[in-house]
Amino acid sequence: MLDAKYPAIIDRCRQAIDAVMPGQRASATKQSSNCFEVGLYSKHWPCLLPQHGPGRKHHRRIVLEPWQQKLVDQATEEFVCGLIHSDGCRVIANDRGVESIRYHFSNRSEDIIGLFTTALDSLGIPWTRSTKYIVSVYRKAATARLDKFIGPKSVAVPWTNVHYTA
Repeated sequence: MLDAKYPAIIDRCRQAIDAVMPGQRASATKQSSNCFEVGLYSKHWPCLLPQHGPGRKHHRRIVLEPWQQKLVDQATEEFVCGLIHSDGCRVIANDRGVESIRYHFSNRSEDIIGLFTTALDSLGIPWTRSTKYIVSVYRKAATARLDKFIGPKSVAVPWTNVHYTA
């Protein structure tokens, strides 16, 4: 489910699904005035996403398979971008009259938070834990670096600009 106010993210998600399931086409179906469901039915999803399973994700282990970790290592920026697009935000804060950019990522799964923070560490981007479930990036140089490959959700980087091949 994706927010209708970000058509670039909806399109990127659909294109990503099409890329990993060649010969099929993902659908983007409007569910309400502010929500799209992007999806494709396949019995092969468990092969690509073995972490999926019954119950809530924060109640089960989420660990990347070695082949998945290799892909994340090849495309760490895209991995971080996808996590921000799905469970994060970029905000412009007003600190005593001075605007500053901040990024926040929220998840109840400690494993997923760990994947996110490990990716940030590998990119040399400092982060803090604002709360138990929120990771924040505040430093000016760090947010400037994130802006180079993420930026506002309204102008999501097109899938065609992804620089790795699986």
